Amino acid sequence: MGLENNKFLVKLENTGVFQNNKWLVKGVSLEVEKGKIVTLIGPNGSGKTTTAKIALGLYKNIQGKVDKFTKKIGYVPQKISIDWTLPIRVLDFMLLTQNLTDDEITDALNLTGVEHLKNNNLRNLSGGEFQRVLIARAIAKKPDLLVLDEPVQGVDFKGEIALYELIKTISDKLNCGILLISHDLHVVMSATDYVVCLNGHVCCSGTPQAVANNNKYKELFGDRASTILSVYEHRHDHTHSPDGTIKRKQ
Repeated sequence: MGLENNKFLVKLENTGVFQNNKWLVKGVSLEVEKGKIVTLIGPNGSGKTTTAKIALGLYKNIQGKVDKFTKKIGYVPQKISIDWTLPIRVLDFMLLTQNLTDDEITDALNLTGVEHLKNNNLRNLSGGEFQRVLIARAIAKKPDLLVLDEPVQGVDFKGEIALYELIKTISDKLNCGILLISHDLHVVMSATDYVVCLNGHVCCSGTPQAVANNNKYKELFGDRASTILSVYEHRHDHTHSPDGTIKRKQ
């Protein structure tokens, strides 16, 4: 089925991976639509990255069924191996594994706010700048589906908020579906359409507010869970303009 006849980009039905006599994750169903953000949350070892790799088709033997309706996929892995002793500029890094036109490079770096760093050495970037370059590299070919595995690691709280807002902007401007991995709901809630909470299996799923109110989520995250909903409701009640003024949502 072609994407033009289907609103979904990828669908997982009761999927799982069994390796070395244990389940890495089991019984996961989810779907990502064009223009929507689906977030996988859960503690370390809960199966988030495994589920993302199932969606990407990186496992040969899985339980369940995966249907992909596009081949235009961008991916930012949780870990990337770089020889930091080599003098790699941002421009060189963008071209390492793909052929891009000057316009594609400029557009991607502009959208992620780091075009001015094009000729800078990668090792001189801050954590937030490097994450933006990774995202730029993943969106340069304007994918239908973007998979982001912990894209705010190594970034401070203020930087996290800015990156999540950027991810929402990318979803809106490119009209792509995004599968986002996070260790908890945090401020990611304000940009997410649907949440799947994992702990080796699906503990709960639904809208961010529904998951934040779910007892399974509260049991999994304990004291942290109680602060999440208030942060989410605060951020959804109004937006902060660049000049510091507050604009109430209608």
